[in-house]
Amino acid sequence: MARILVVEDESGIALGLEDDLRIEGYQVEVAGDGITALRRAREAAFDLIVLDVMLPGKDGFEVCRELRRGGQRTPILMLTAKAQEAEKVLGLELGADDYMTKPFGTRELRARIKALLRRAGGEEPDQPKSYCFGDVEVDFRRGELRRRGEAVDLTPIEFKLLDVFIRARGRVLSRDQLMDAAWGHDTFASARVVDNHIANLRKKIEPDPAQPRYLRNVRGLGYRFDG
Repeated sequence: MARILVVEDESGIALGLEDDLRIEGYQVEVAGDGITALRRAREAAFDLIVLDVMLPGKDGFEVCRELRRGGQRTPILMLTAKAQEAEKVLGLELGADDYMTKPFGTRELRARIKALLRRAGGEEPDQPKSYCFGDVEVDFRRGELRRRGEAVDLTPIEFKLLDVFIRARGRVLSRDQLMDAAWGHDTFASARVVDNHIANLRKKIEPDPAQPRYLRNVRGLGYRFDG
């Protein structure tokens, strides 16, 4: 499982990145300033660093420069609110591998991270061939769900939701997180649509959909998968 260091001082953005990347199956650590980021990047082995430019302590350019001078070859994806070409050129000249300007779409960020990991020979998120809970087996290679050995029809969205829940099992996922993961960042889906799909999914995986054992509602927060 690939390890990613997210360096971002804006807590809302940092939390959003952490949640999104964890849902995708990555191990994530967050640093809120350049000094901490530099220390952690030297102490621990990361497969990729997502590095904001505007940071307290040391800015992203300084962090990138010092890591490269010290021989660190970990791929670096730089983030900035500045759109000037000179900023991008400077980051790349200092040794960054890629560059994104805020605001950015989460799907594009995921795609760039995967591309950098492939290029570096790092791991992408682990995806098990199958996963079992209760009398249910999910076959990820075939995109199938079987219950007591019998195939159960799932819609593509239902299968994607179940995949997201299994990756994040034991963690509460908000409806917004589920919409982004299953429908995409620019979706027009609503919270009610999410609830309806989960209700249908419960009918296919729960012993008693009225008393769910696996897809649990966490009041005021979202849903948690306990399978």
